[in-house]
Amino acid sequence: MTSQDPKLISGNANKKLAESIARRMSMHRGLQVGLVDARVERFNDGEIFVEVYENVRGEDMFIIQPTSKPANDNLMELLIMADALRRSSASRITGVIPYFGYARQDRRTKARTPISAKLVSNMIAKGGIERVLTMDLHAAQIQGFFDIPVDNLYASPIFALDILHQFNGDMSDVMIVSPDTGGVARARELASRIGVPLSIVDKRREKAGEIAGMTVIGDVSGKKCIIVDDICDTAGTLCKAAEVLLEAGATEVHSYITHGVMSGPAVERITASVMKSLVITDTIEATEAVITCPNIRIVPTAPMFAQAILNIWNGTSVSSLFDTASLVPIYEGLYPNGMWGR
Repeated sequence: MTSQDPKLISGNANKKLAESIARRMSMHRGLQVGLVDARVERFNDGEIFVEVYENVRGEDMFIIQPTSKPANDNLMELLIMADALRRSSASRITGVIPYFGYARQDRRTKARTPISAKLVSNMIAKGGIERVLTMDLHAAQIQGFFDIPVDNLYASPIFALDILHQFNGDMSDVMIVSPDTGGVARARELASRIGVPLSIVDKRREKAGEIAGMTVIGDVSGKKCIIVDDICDTAGTLCKAAEVLLEAGATEVHSYITHGVMSGPAVERITASVMKSLVITDTIEATEAVITCPNIRIVPTAPMFAQAILNIWNGTSVSSLFDTASLVPIYEGLYPNGMWGR
């Protein structure tokens, strides 16, 4: 007999997020939802071993595992967990990948280079995963790399709710900024959602990793600028963009970034930056340095992922979570004052 309930299992990449999703699902269902008892370990030579202690035959399984740093280890954990569940006769396996690693390698930028995002998508599908749930893919076309269904959630509705709450609903002097031309569509969607204008920081590179110059497109004088992007890695571009905006007349600069990769000197740069605040989500488990940084704040994605998992399990629409009316009830405990629509 199957339990007729969705079952969650987690790797080691972001156990805190997995536990938060389970708690949220328990609240929504009115029944206790926990993580399937399993061990995901490494042998002395680094090989990954997975053992599932519960019966999963005929179950609808959801593996919660972002492929963040260390990307290769976390990707292999995901694939090996999927293989263990498939060989244990799970009825369906959904990969919940809040942060999809290798997404920045989505095209050939020069001769004799790979398209690693396509390779990884093939590995996931061949590994036995039948559906993917993720958030803010670096490029929309990556959904087409998969030969299985992909549900791509967006952080912008969560960011919009947080912005309206933090600025007390007063959007008169707020401006959304895209830190490059490639992120304009993402920034425009958020700007439209909260009803504010849009500006762009155009950057020029002489070679990879080095910015030759930045130009602000649009009048940011007297504006509270909010930079919006999907990934913050070393934070070099982000901190430089904040400086350029203040030089162009902005009164203050904030940033909202979906995936806080935070490699190398990122936290030190942000701490010393002219930015008043950086808001990231918990798709990647935060390090102690990120948690204790005074100008970094983390907003939860567990309520949205929990509802998306329930919608997939129920066979109902996931895209309904992009609408304000659907999002507010699942976040109202975090924003009790209801800043939407002010």
